[in-house]
Amino acid sequence: MSHDNVFALKNPAVPNEVRDALTEVLREGARTLLAQAIEAEVAEFLAGHADQRDAAGRTRLVRNGHLPERTVQTGIGAVTVKAPRVRDRAGQLRFASSILPPYLRRTKTMEELLPWLYLKGISTGGFGEALAALLGRDAPGLSAGTISRLKAVWQEEHVQWEKRSLAHKRYVYLWVDGIHFGVRMEEANQCILVVMGATADGKKELVALTDGFRESEQSWKDVLLDLKRRGLKYDPQLAIGDGALGFWKALPQVFGTTRDQRCWVHKTANVLNKLPKHLQPKAKSDLHQIWMAATREDAHRAFATFVQTYEPKYPKAAECLAKDQAALLAFYDFPAAHWIHLRTTNPIESTFATVRLRTVKSRGCGSRASILSTPAPPIQAPS
Repeated sequence: MSHDNVFALKNPAVPNEVRDALTEVLREGARTLLAQAIEAEVAEFLAGHADQRDAAGRTRLVRNGHLPERTVQTGIGAVTVKAPRVRDRAGQLRFASSILPPYLRRTKTMEELLPWLYLKGISTGGFGEALAALLGRDAPGLSAGTISRLKAVWQEEHVQWEKRSLAHKRYVYLWVDGIHFGVRMEEANQCILVVMGATADGKKELVALTDGFRESEQSWKDVLLDLKRRGLKYDPQLAIGDGALGFWKALPQVFGTTRDQRCWVHKTANVLNKLPKHLQPKAKSDLHQIWMAATREDAHRAFATFVQTYEPKYPKAAECLAKDQAALLAFYDFPAAHWIHLRTTNPIESTFATVRLRTVKSRGCGSRASILSTPAPPIQAPS
């Protein structure tokens, strides 16, 4: 592949103060979730007094804009928030948020208020007790009804995100994987199909997140066709994924010029599974010499050495590696600075680690909507 056909991924400018990308994501998520939680609390308060009327027969309690924006210092930095204002036409009732009391200016636990407790496996009904332990009995926090409202918001956000236009997007690379969370979903063979992409300016984004059946060709074809229907015009240059996916049969039917790159982490595990345990550490080191080689020529030599070493006694292990040689080394046709990102599906694995934690802790959380709307992976992942 000529240099002219490769998009150079720009390196983001490094600010004077080193910024923690994960903390920035958490801070933005905390701001959004806090605003949603207070809105849900107001809605619950208004619903509880919906049947009350003033002397003129009008609804007694109504929304009345927002209080001035204020900043709450948290363990992940300053979070700004606007609290809704509620007006009582009779002048007697006042809304007071138990989540964000008027006096609250500093807390070390706000960042864990909603998403992290949810991901730790706290049930809807257990949030009140958990938050009381964190914030004290004077601020018991969220009721089960409020949490249910928030989950409905997350689910609606996912529905709208799935419909967003991709007409202005151009992805140079795609990472794909089928994520199995180990919980009971509507169907025993159901999994979550994930697509992440890298734009030409070096930004990684979550592109698609939907459910499929056994990572089948048809399921993946539906995902890719949906990307085209929503405006994705240009074929990505390279797709990275596990070799077992039905994705590889579906890919050329939708994006005919996109090349294949097999994930070295998955391939290493597959090869080692075909070797005796006492040989696995040495074989793993030998495989490492292939995909960490400085040049394609060095990689080919290390590849040939591995096959020649293990084929006489362990032909299945050698064949498992050799059959995907071209797809395993495709990353050498791209800029060397990108190789560390192109050899594995780690961008997906690392992003979804917190979702796995949630499903391990709460084995019964198996509905389609619950899994897809779990608020752990950011819609736009950091580069």
